[in-house]
Amino acid sequence: MNTSDKLSQWLSQLQAMSSATWAARSAIAGAGLVALVLPGVQSWDQMDAIPLAGAFLLVACVMLPDSLAALLFLATICVGWLMRAPNDLSWDLVLTGIALLVVHLASAFAGQMPSYAVAGRQVLRKWLLPATIAILLGPVVAVAAALVRDAAVRGSLVVTVAALIAATGAVWYASGSSMGESGN
Repeated sequence: MNTSDKLSQWLSQLQAMSSATWAARSAIAGAGLVALVLPGVQSWDQMDAIPLAGAFLLVACVMLPDSLAALLFLATICVGWLMRAPNDLSWDLVLTGIALLVVHLASAFAGQMPSYAVAGRQVLRKWLLPATIAILLGPVVAVAAALVRDAAVRGSLVVTVAALIAATGAVWYASGSSMGESGN
C-alpha cells in the first residue's frame, strides 16, 4: 500500500467518524491544549523541550488515541511541571490536573473503538457520568490531600490513598461495571 492509498483510506475513515468519536477526539485536543499552554504561561521558567514534545505528542494522541502517545503526553506535562513549578497548590495546578484527567479519560474512551466505528450518543452518555465524577472528585481529593499534608497528621499517606481508592470505587460504580465483566 503506497502513501496515496494510505492517505485515501485515512481520509475515508475520517469522513465516516461518528459524533461520539468526534467528541472524544475534540476533548483530547481541547484538554491537551489547556494542559500544554497553561503551564507554559506561568511565571516560572519551563524547559523549552516540554512544549515541543508535548505538541507533537498531543497531535499523536488525537490521531492515535489507542497508542502510547497519551501516556507519554501525560508524563511529559507532569515531568515539566514537577521539574520547575512551585510547590504550592494553585488554581493553575488544579486546572492542569483536570485537563490531564480529561485527556486520559477521552483517550481511554476513543481508544476502545476504531475511528471509523459507528457509535451513537448513547455510548457517549454511558461514558459521561463516570468521567464527570472523576473530574469532580480529582480536585476534591487533591485539596484534601494538601490539607492533610499541611496539618502534619500521622497517617496522612493512608488518608490520601483511602481517598483515591474511594474516588476510584465511585467512578467504577458509576460506570455500571461488574467484577465478572469481560469488557467485550
